[in-house]
Formats: sequence, structure tokens, C-alpha cells
Amino acid sequence: MEEKTLIQNGVIIDGTGTKPKKESILIDNCSIKATGKDADKLADSNDVIKIDAAGKTIMPGLIDAHIHVTFDEPSSNDELFFHRREALSAIIAAYNAKKVLYAGVTGFCDPDSLHSIGVDLRDAIKSGYVEGPRMSVGGNALLTSVGGTAGRLIPDEGLRGYAKIVQNKDEIVTEVRRQIKNGVDWIKIHVTGLIPNQKEEGEISVWSFEELKLVCDLAHDLGTPVVGHVRNAKGVKDCIKAGMDMILHATFMDEEAIDLVCETKTPIVPTFTFQANLADFGESIGASEDYRQIFKKEIDDNAEIFKKIHDAGVPLLCGTESGFSITPYGEWHYRELEVFIKDIGMTNLEAITCATKNAAKSIKMENKVGTIEKGMLADILVVDGDPLKDITVLGDKTKLSHIFLNGKEIKREEEIKDITPPQGWRLSPYSDGILTQEVAKK
Repeated sequence: MEEKTLIQNGVIIDGTGTKPKKESILIDNCSIKATGKDADKLADSNDVIKIDAAGKTIMPGLIDAHIHVTFDEPSSNDELFFHRREALSAIIAAYNAKKVLYAGVTGFCDPDSLHSIGVDLRDAIKSGYVEGPRMSVGGNALLTSVGGTAGRLIPDEGLRGYAKIVQNKDEIVTEVRRQIKNGVDWIKIHVTGLIPNQKEEGEISVWSFEELKLVCDLAHDLGTPVVGHVRNAKGVKDCIKAGMDMILHATFMDEEAIDLVCETKTPIVPTFTFQANLADFGESIGASEDYRQIFKKEIDDNAEIFKKIHDAGVPLLCGTESGFSITPYGEWHYRELEVFIKDIGMTNLEAITCATKNAAKSIKMENKVGTIEKGMLADILVVDGDPLKDITVLGDKTKLSHIFLNGKEIKREEEIKDITPPQGWRLSPYSDGILTQEVAKK
């Protein structure tokens, strides 16, 4: 017998950007059967579970458009690349996926993963072996030998951590075909990176336009979209002209890049949560003041650009880069909404749309999830509070009265327990400094 649930007396934020309304929702099996008076009428029977949401908010589940669920919160690239074993990474990623779900995230995009674990975790969740949100995933990020953001830790060829280094067109073609054969939802490219003695603002382009076009054309021929990590104007322009489907970061755009983004309406995932956390809370974890100011400046220098493209109708998606020590799982999935409101100047309602309807693009489920409408899959939060008055209520897990995924309520019967990392999993430096005689005398 199919299970029906009526959520009544709550205020609905439907994710489309329209004004909230007080009405009921009827969930039948995995989807939203009806809303409003139709829901009340159809639910007039004894076989319906009824939830009284008086004084609460009903909204779509959050969709985080940029997570790294296989990284397990490293504090450095060294830890990420050299302290993660493949099988153990998969087991721990499954544990962390539950943390994300319990924080009200019913879907997320993981654009690249260690050891290509993402595809298998996605399929394990789909099959019911593991509890977690809906996932769309990439395999290993494609890098050139110049590297990405990890500098000389990236080798000139081969595989390291999440990165597959491709040296020429033949290697690009082989790797794109391999990943698509293995079932990825996205091909990810590290379009820009950091190099020694760099003088450009942001990062430098490390792929040619012809190489980007090759990836996009090949992936599209095989029915797979492409996403790029980009932090400079040239990279944004090259990606859009090459046909890229979504861009992560997209900071430091010039006017030509802004015009192209606005013309094509290419979805952008700014992913400011990492920077905002370092800027606001870095002191509490030992980050230097210089480091904090650098990250604050990236937000300050780009907020007006994102406001401009948002006002022009470009879809901005909320992504948090959860998976690092600065952005641990289950903690900061509301934070990008807060940054969009405080720094980009969105209303709370607009930011919620960016984390629901817009973000559904990142999991390739537009018109299936992300809004509360008849016929949509029932990924729903019931929040004890009003995120239109205080968006941070979405970061308080005690305020998430009910979480529905695919029409089924998530039973959070056990708290996520603290664990002791396996031996060798975390960095264990000898010290935080160099013990010279002068230091010893002090």
C-alpha cells in the first residue's frame, strides 16, 4: 500500500521565487500529489499520515551544487593527496553523505572525487545500500601538467588524488571516453590554476581554447555536460565559447566575460562559503590575518559582478565546497545563502531559489526537484522557523522538524557520532615551527 502524507497549516516557500502561501501539501509515494485545497480534499481519508506544520516553513530540500564528499575534510593538499586510501575513502564518504542529508541537503553535485569513488557512492545510494542525498558526480578532474590549485604536488602525468593529468589531445579523448563509459554525470576541468611568481589576479588559464573545445564537443557528443573550475576572465570567456555547461567560481570576470555570461545564461556556482568562513572565522582556527584578508578580498572584489549577472537573469547556484577542514560536512550548507544575501544583495527568497530550483541544474534534475509543485519529486524540509526573516535557521539542525527525500521521511533516530580518524588519515606534523637555538632560548 502506498504511503500518503499530508503536511498542513505551514507556510510554503515553493522555490520558484513566488510569495509564500499558507496551504497543504499531499505526498503520495515519491511525489507531490497535490497542493492547497486539492491536497486537503484528496487527503480526506484514514490512510493518510498528517503532519501539523503550524508556525513552521515548508520548502524544498536544499541542493548543494559544489561538494567534495570523498575528501573527508583535509587541512591541506598534502593530506588530501597522500593520506587517503581508496577503499577507506569510500567507506568514510558513505558516512559523510549521511551527515549532509541530516543537515537538510537532499541533493548535491560532487564534480570530482578521489579515486573516482563518486560514481560508486551515487549508485550505492540509489540502490539503498547507503543513506544519503541524491548525487550527481564527476570522476577525476582533468588537469594539464601546469596543475591546478595544488602547485607542484601535481605530477606531470598520471593520477594524483582527484586529478588526472592529460598532456595532449589523444590523452584528453581517452580520458573523457573512459569517464563517460564508467558512468559520470559531469566531466570537470581545472581550467585555471596557480603558478609560482604569478602576477595575474585570481588564477592563470592553463588550458588552451582548442583543448577546452575538444572536451566539450566530445562530452556533448556522448550526452554528458562539462563543468569548469575557473578564476579569471579569459578562462570564463574560453569556457563559454567552448560550450561549457556550468562554471564553478567564475571570479575576476571582465566586461566581455560578463556580457558573454549574461548572453548565454550559463549557470554559475560562485562557491564563496570557503572564503567567507576563512575571512570571518579564520582566527579561531589559526589562519593568518593576511590569509583572511586575501579571501575576504575575493568576495569584496566580485560581489558586485555577481549582483550584475544575477539581475540580468543568469542562474546563480548555491555551492559550499563542503569537504575541507574549513567547510566540514553537515555544518555550512546554509552559508552560501547567507553570503548571497549579505554580499551580493539578494533577498532571502531569491537566495532560497538559488539553493533549490536553480541548484537542481547541478544534479541534472530541473523540473523534477527543487520546487514544491504538483508532480515534482517530494524532497521537502519542514523548518521550525522562518528563513525569510533569518536565513541562518537553515543551519540549525534542531530546527529541521522533518526531512523528506523522494517522499519518504528521513528517520534521524541516531545522532551522527564523533569518530576517531584512522591512523595516518590526518597530517601529524612534528611542530608548527622550526626549533632553532634562538627559538629554544626564548
